[in-house]
Amino acid sequence: MPTFFETHHKTLDQALEAIRTRGYFSAYPEVPSGKTYGETAKDDGAAAFQARLNKPFEIDQPGKTGTVGDERSPFGVALNIKYPKADLNVLLPAMQKAIPAWRDAGIEARVGVCLEILHRLNRRSFELASAVMHTTGQGFMMAFQAGGPHAQDRGLEAVAYAYAEMTRTPAAATWAKQVSKTDTVTLKKTYQILPRGVAVTVGCSTFPTWNGYPGIFASLATGNAVCVKPHPLAVLPLALSVEIGRQVLREAGFDPNLLTLVADSAAAPITKELVTRPEVKIVDYTGSSEFGTWIEQNAKQALVFTEKAGVNSTIVDSITDLKAFTGNLAFSLCLYSGQMCTTPQNIFIPRDGILVGGEKKSFDDVAGAIVKAVDWFLSEPARASEVLGAIQNERTAARIQQARTEGGTIVRDSAAMKNDAFPEARVHSPLIVKLDASKDAKLFSREMFGPITYLIATRDTAESIALAAKTAREHGAITCGIYSTDAATLKRAQAEMADAGVATSCNLTGAIYVNQAAAFSDFHVCGANPAGNATLCDGAFVSNRFRVVQSREMASV
Repeated sequence: MPTFFETHHKTLDQALEAIRTRGYFSAYPEVPSGKTYGETAKDDGAAAFQARLNKPFEIDQPGKTGTVGDERSPFGVALNIKYPKADLNVLLPAMQKAIPAWRDAGIEARVGVCLEILHRLNRRSFELASAVMHTTGQGFMMAFQAGGPHAQDRGLEAVAYAYAEMTRTPAAATWAKQVSKTDTVTLKKTYQILPRGVAVTVGCSTFPTWNGYPGIFASLATGNAVCVKPHPLAVLPLALSVEIGRQVLREAGFDPNLLTLVADSAAAPITKELVTRPEVKIVDYTGSSEFGTWIEQNAKQALVFTEKAGVNSTIVDSITDLKAFTGNLAFSLCLYSGQMCTTPQNIFIPRDGILVGGEKKSFDDVAGAIVKAVDWFLSEPARASEVLGAIQNERTAARIQQARTEGGTIVRDSAAMKNDAFPEARVHSPLIVKLDASKDAKLFSREMFGPITYLIATRDTAESIALAAKTAREHGAITCGIYSTDAATLKRAQAEMADAGVATSCNLTGAIYVNQAAAFSDFHVCGANPAGNATLCDGAFVSNRFRVVQSREMASV
């Protein structure tokens, strides 16, 4: 019977080639087709999700001290799932005990197990999609793709980088040095991967698997044990992932406590205690800047990787096709109600207007066209419901009212919207506010997460570029869209944003959007501004999760 590594080595080889060439590659089909996943896969997945509701989620890990859980779907569905509450004094030592055998099993054994876990996660993508949808508020298609295949691709990407970094050094070598005309000293040297220990992945509420899998699989592949701490409002997707991972570990002959779940509630959080425990040597965090900074400053005993938040900008200088520009932008603003760390917030437009196909259009003309595109996009209820999804957190909905009342001119008001399939869903359309760069910096120079967009009148494109870069340097940013028909302007904007550590997208008008990031090709977060200190994924994301310890002995004569 082939090992897991032998079974999946072709997938690994393809992933290794993809991270080297940066071309398009996806190991897991993103279309929820019955031909790919099985004709009954969608119904089976929905039934499996329903079977999880209104009952305890059992995990046979040590240190259980009751249950916890208060998830409620943003679509209005009561989940009523209770998860094991963990005693860290019992759980963490059990995880430490599991590491030596995992470490000593070798690179191929660990990587093979990780590849098998990803394969099984992929086969459960419809169940995961329902779990992601009803914890995050994403529409089903987005939940399937981002929560399933795209997240699995990100996990595979991390495994590929881990394999590449671990195999950079050979397992053994012969070292010979001539020390005299007649004598040569020969040493046999061996090199062993030494993991750091227990890793913690702190999940986010909006993309629990997409953001969680890279750290989980990077740490597992490099020999560490992983404790998964989901956001209390989005536990189920990561709980399912832990359950599947533990099954594979057990089948492969390893202690399943290499992968555990620590759930908590908003009323009784455990993250601060967990990430500062002496047993914890690695922390992967996705979430708010405030809490991410707290972890960076307080988890001194651990290596900390963060993806926090930022103020993403779009710089509009000149365009050839107004409809193509606004159509692309409208989708980006509506997608998942702006609840993406890559969604544009600030759109900088010269107050004197821009050239559109050689014709001058005023600021208000461009603003009106953006509003019209958003209105059109939301005019078809089924399309609007699928793309907008639901507002994940009540605090995000409250933020809309804050932005509505604190200044600027509303050019498109937000409104509650109906979802025919889920009457109790929390849905709000985008709010678009006009600001002026000369007096409203305090409003647009901070993140306003959610369906909130600022159209900012600037002196000229040079000021637009300067302000976009300034907010990125001071408050963080992950993406920047640039629209210009002038090559020199594009080059200047790209250079300035690159210096601020921001990924740029130029003149997007088709089916690729600024808030999308493709595994194996796009680096998500640069690590060079306050939006986060790590990149998903690159060599640096995995190489410091282990050390290489050597042994040498004199060769026998």
